[in-house]
This record gives sequence, structure tokens and C-alpha cells, in this order.
Amino acid sequence: MKVQVDQDRCCGAGSCVLTAPEVFDQREDDGVVVLLDAEPPEQVHRGVREAADSCPAGAIALHGA
Repeated sequence: MKVQVDQDRCCGAGSCVLTAPEVFDQREDDGVVVLLDAEPPEQVHRGVREAADSCPAGAIALHGA
């Protein structure tokens, strides 16, 4: 699985960080998503899929999921 984020679309809701903190973080100044791992290990794929599905701005794209 490859993960991409679109920081321009991110609204800073933080649901991705709560769902998959191993893969996502937020910038302190504005809450915009920061991708920590573009190719996360299989054991966190479920959380990453949940994060992408729950992103209100649709800022997370998954490839090869």
C-alpha cells in the first residue's frame, strides 16, 4: 500500500491521526496532515483505510490497497 496526502485539501480535522498515528501526524501551527510513512507495514493497513474513509476533506489517497 502507498499513501498520499493532499495538504491543500486537508481541513485539519485530525481523524487520521486518531485512527492511524503511526502513519499520520498534524502540523502544530495549523493542524494540516503530515504523512509519516508513505508505505506503512501491513499490520496498520486497516487503520490507514479507516483514516482515508473517514477524512472529511478526502485528502488521503491509497494506492495498491
